[in-house]
Amino acid sequence: MVIPTAREIHALHEKYAPTPAALELVYAHCEIVARIAEQLLPSTGHRLDAGLVRAGALLHDIGVYRLFDESGRLDTRGYIRHGVLGHEILRREGFPERLCRFCSCHTGVGISRHDVHHQKLDLPVADYLAESAEEQLVMYADKFHTKSTPPKFVSADSYAVHVRRFGEDKVGVFNELRARFGEPDLAALSTHYGHAPA
Repeated sequence: MVIPTAREIHALHEKYAPTPAALELVYAHCEIVARIAEQLLPSTGHRLDAGLVRAGALLHDIGVYRLFDESGRLDTRGYIRHGVLGHEILRREGFPERLCRFCSCHTGVGISRHDVHHQKLDLPVADYLAESAEEQLVMYADKFHTKSTPPKFVSADSYAVHVRRFGEDKVGVFNELRARFGEPDLAALSTHYGHAPA
């Protein structure tokens, strides 16, 4: 599989971003998630494809652009759909399924078919679960930074509290990922990016 370069990925973000502000918000977040994932790579104890991890992290939120309205406001009510929207974008651009899945399988700590039914989510009924170690690492790294206003870094403890509202099983999944991948050095990243920790 040919993995797109960072320059090619940035050009794709530019193509889909409706405004410069949207590009700045989404691409900066994707870049931070890539940095977090790269920071955690050595702790995995397995041989992961670092290039695939980086590309997946840089592409995972491209579907968010589809949720901005003409005035530049983000549709937060429809936000649950950003992963499947990104998957569609990448598929239409000719990317292989292995890359498209980084979009549709990174939300929360995974969305199951049961979750879609039980929570009445606005998604096609399917499993949206990270399967490969690369997908799991990107999904996990994404939990440590938000695109809120202003953007923030999120500690592992804070995310564990947040995810509890979706069920104890989700806390268990997060804790398994935490034990497997460790925790990133958010202090160093927040100093570099100027985002406050949450």
